[in-house]
Amino acid sequence: MTTPRKGKVPARANRPKRKLEDSDPATTPSRRSKRQERTSTEDDSDEIVTESRRRSFGAKGPRKEAQAKRSPAPPRPNPAFAAMYSFTSARPKANGVIDLTGTPSPEKRKPSFSTQSPRNFASHQGPRKLVVKNLRTTPKVDPQQYLDKVWQQEETSLSAIFRSEKEPYSLEELYKGAENVCRQGKAPDLYHRLQTKLTDHLANIVRHRLRLLAKTASDVDLLKAFVHEWHTWKKQLLTVRQIFYYMDQSYLLRSEHPSVTDAGYQLFRELVFTYDGVYEKVLAGTTALIDGDRDDQSAGKNNELLQHSIDLFQELGVYSTDFGPAFRTSSEKYFRNWRAIQPGNDELARYATNCTILLAVEMKRCEVLELDRTTKNTLSDLFDAIFVEEQVDLLTDEDMVMDMLEGDMTEELDQTYTLLERKHLGGNLGPIFNKYVDTEGSFIVFDEKNEADMVINLLAFKKRLDTFLDVSFHKNDTLGNGLHKSFEAFMNKTKKTQSNWDTDNAKPGEMIAKHIDLLLKGGVKAVPKLAQQEKDSSQPEEEHDFDEDDGDQELKQINHHLSNALDLFRFVHGKAVFEAFYKKDLARRLLMGRSASFDAERSMLTRLKNECGQSFTHNLESMFKDMDLAREEMMSYRQLQDDRGEKLSGPDLSVNVLSAAAWPTYPDVPVNIPQNIAQVMTKFEGHYHNKHSGRKLTWKHALAHCQLRASFNKGRKELVVSGFQAIVLLLFNDVASTETITYRELSSATGLSDAELKRTLQSLACGMYRVLTKSPKGRDVNDTDTFAFNSRFEHPKMRIKINQVQLKETKEENKETHQRVAADRHYETQAAIVRIMKSRKTIGHNELIVEVIKATRSRGVLDQVDIRRNIEKLIEKEYMEREEGNKYSYMA
Repeated sequence: MTTPRKGKVPARANRPKRKLEDSDPATTPSRRSKRQERTSTEDDSDEIVTESRRRSFGAKGPRKEAQAKRSPAPPRPNPAFAAMYSFTSARPKANGVIDLTGTPSPEKRKPSFSTQSPRNFASHQGPRKLVVKNLRTTPKVDPQQYLDKVWQQEETSLSAIFRSEKEPYSLEELYKGAENVCRQGKAPDLYHRLQTKLTDHLANIVRHRLRLLAKTASDVDLLKAFVHEWHTWKKQLLTVRQIFYYMDQSYLLRSEHPSVTDAGYQLFRELVFTYDGVYEKVLAGTTALIDGDRDDQSAGKNNELLQHSIDLFQELGVYSTDFGPAFRTSSEKYFRNWRAIQPGNDELARYATNCTILLAVEMKRCEVLELDRTTKNTLSDLFDAIFVEEQVDLLTDEDMVMDMLEGDMTEELDQTYTLLERKHLGGNLGPIFNKYVDTEGSFIVFDEKNEADMVINLLAFKKRLDTFLDVSFHKNDTLGNGLHKSFEAFMNKTKKTQSNWDTDNAKPGEMIAKHIDLLLKGGVKAVPKLAQQEKDSSQPEEEHDFDEDDGDQELKQINHHLSNALDLFRFVHGKAVFEAFYKKDLARRLLMGRSASFDAERSMLTRLKNECGQSFTHNLESMFKDMDLAREEMMSYRQLQDDRGEKLSGPDLSVNVLSAAAWPTYPDVPVNIPQNIAQVMTKFEGHYHNKHSGRKLTWKHALAHCQLRASFNKGRKELVVSGFQAIVLLLFNDVASTETITYRELSSATGLSDAELKRTLQSLACGMYRVLTKSPKGRDVNDTDTFAFNSRFEHPKMRIKINQVQLKETKEENKETHQRVAADRHYETQAAIVRIMKSRKTIGHNELIVEVIKATRSRGVLDQVDIRRNIEKLIEKEYMEREEGNKYSYMA
């Protein structure tokens, strides 16, 4: 705002009128353009130029005007700087027109007029007249009267709006009237009258209609009417706000009163929603719609009404205070009624499945209805309390969980665990799971009828347990640790039975060694169940642009199943039983050349070394070295024969010279060796003694095997037989093809025991390949039977391998192995006790037990009863003695 300057301007003839701009303060916001005002003087004498200030009014005019008044006035320019930056206006100046845009001169002007009358004043000219157009003066209309007049128009229009009729006045006219009232300081009165009008309409019209409807209509019907009234009210309130927009953005913005919209919402909530008879039915109607959707009665036809109801509660601000508690109460009632009709008391699987489906549907409904997170959490907590916390006994029922485990109900177990884990109770299934593992595992281990399939069944059982842990129990650490301990417990259970010859040896170690023996001898095909599993689980192979080696594929399968067997082996404590049987089987594979893959043998040896240490595989590695040395020894012997020219026609002998320390012990079976074979054996023995003096050779004829060429009517065949079988067959070279040899004659000629001879004759005359005939026919060999060469034998293959009965493990060999392992275990325990007593001299009983277990842990955990038994034996042998205080002392 600038102060008008006064000055005296010389009179000029035909001077044009000066134009000054002024803005109309009464201009409404709907007309934003400013009108140009002109003020001119009528005479040719002195002029008084005044510059009026501008005032603009918009949607927030008063607020901006107040801010403008508070802003500091711009500083006056320094005269020196004003002179420095004084520029002449580029616009042309008309005659008699003063350029108001130019920079004022810094020089002090001479006053153009004086307060004293000029001396040459001519009175006949008279006073000069100043004309100001559109000059605003004090209104002549009383503000109160103007308020009454405007309100009459506003009230009439509001009544028409509430009746959904056309307004008698235009919205622009109504807006200007309300604005003018506010500019005259009557905004509080106007707001009070508006609030009274809104209150009267809601209380006497809207609430009355709903109150009458509530007496006869259902909850859902009243809810529909209530939603309709609310939507109508929002539309009407929008028009009302447009009319009183100036008051809403000026007076109400700075006052404590709510805005027009907030006031309308508040009045509707207080006068209509909370009214008795309406409040209860509206909430009941909403919950009835939700219950109907839960029971599939509404089939989704009221989803729109339900969504509008939820939005209404949020807009009115009663979602948390009113709808939330009602929704929770209704949900709790529904959940309890739903649980009462479920078959959970006798079938846990269906209960868990239905609860999972129910929770998913409830969460989906919350998303569709856009319920807030608090409601979802409340509903989830309510679900957990009713279906989980109150049903823990059902969800952890031992018999029902056992039934699901036995039935491989992986999905149902997953649902049960998930329900419990919602309250961090998933670990409660641990004891049941552990009991199932121990029970089923013990049954497999002690099932003597299916003993041959023990490892296959254990592997299948372990695979099922791993599936339960990974899929159903989500790899829970507690359940995983319990599974490992339970599996380890039943794998090391011992029971004196006929299967282990009344020893304390665990059976799994023996069966794992035999399973590995089958894999290394014949691959996957040697184990029928594994071969069937491979066939069932085989998938169509992907096409490759290269030929895959069948040998590599077979080796890959063998290594895979060996890894599975080692997984079981890791659970076995007593490795001595496994070592004894594995060592015996490995010896036979090496000596008989029965290994399917030498690479697989080496791979298995490396795995055992990594698993159990070098001391465990020391003897096994020595066996491989002996085979390499024996191969080199035979090459040297044959080369020597060639050099001397001593190689004679006759049987081709191949000898494996082994060290007794590394290999299993074999019994010396008496047998009469044919003369031609005995000669080459004697010659080799002499060569060996000359080369290695001081060594003694012991021939193990039970491990010998031969390749014979036999002539039949259909042609020549090559027979792969054992040493004992070869001795028996060679006896028929001395008789005619039609002659027979009695059992007694065979026994006398071979020198074999009856048991060994009968097994040998049974394989040649009663087996699959009958190169001998027996009379009388039958599967058993008796002392009165006679045998003859079967010249009519035929077979499509040139080379035939006859079942080597004596290579199969007999019961006596199995018993001997178990008893030897048990004895070695006792000796090892006693040696550990002596070493401990020798170092400690005196030690308590409990401390000695702990030390012995630690010392022998690498060979398996000992039973305390066995340790006490060995302590008593050492006391009897006077290695130690018992002292007072339950202590022992070492006796040198």
